[in-house]
Amino acid sequence: MFKAILKTNDNPGSLFLRLGLGIVFFPHGAQKVIGWFGGPGFSKTLQIFQTKMHFPHLLVVMLMITEFVGSICLIVGLLTRVWAFGIGLSIVICAYMNHLQHGFFMNWFGMQKGEGVEYHILVVSVSLALIVLGGGGMSLDRRLTGGR
Repeated sequence: MFKAILKTNDNPGSLFLRLGLGIVFFPHGAQKVIGWFGGPGFSKTLQIFQTKMHFPHLLVVMLMITEFVGSICLIVGLLTRVWAFGIGLSIVICAYMNHLQHGFFMNWFGMQKGEGVEYHILVVSVSLALIVLGGGGMSLDRRLTGGR
């Protein structure tokens, strides 16, 4: 089963998808975990998610690991399907809890009370593609399975 999770071909499309998803999510994870890019850091993120959104401690830690470690693993192509699933699931939860009520469009001109779900749909689409295709070319997944 482990080999099935790693199995991928040399598809350059998968490479571009996982690099894009990993690069986009790295700053989000770095904000939460280490406070880079103006983020709150580990302790404050825990506090915010637990007190304001009532998330259990374990789920907040899993979210931070998914966004931080998962984004790095996507960039290098390690366990691509696992991390793509985690990021896809986290963005579905985020969209449902915080963005669905604002409609489809992002708040480009400040005319609505929040951001819509168009970005979230793109993230879910990329995540699903990576779950189906795997890490593709230049991935550690491919290397670990002998390039098959």
